[in-house]
Amino acid sequence: MKQTDVVERMKEKTRFSTREVELFLKEFKELIYEALENGEKVQFLGFGGFETKPRAERVGRNPRTKEEIAIPASIAPVFKPGKEFKDRVNKKNLNNKIPKENVNKEKVG
Repeated sequence: MKQTDVVERMKEKTRFSTREVELFLKEFKELIYEALENGEKVQFLGFGGFETKPRAERVGRNPRTKEEIAIPASIAPVFKPGKEFKDRVNKKNLNNKIPKENVNKEKVG
């Protein structure tokens, strides 16, 4: 689903105008960006939370030349889904989408 699809669905459910929904989403994202930039976590009970995780400098490899390259340290934004989020996604997927042969399949070897 793309942002335009989200806007349309929110517009239908809330009866806000397209412009109001777009403004809301823009400000919502901006608040999350600002919080993460300031080292804060953003949490929604049951839904999940946004936070940052530091990544150490490491050595990588150029796949074409096989040359080793230094990958600098960075801070990665991450989303951790909450219990309700995971339960709803799993319930829906287990009932409708995951073939039985793929559920609880153990690795051999």
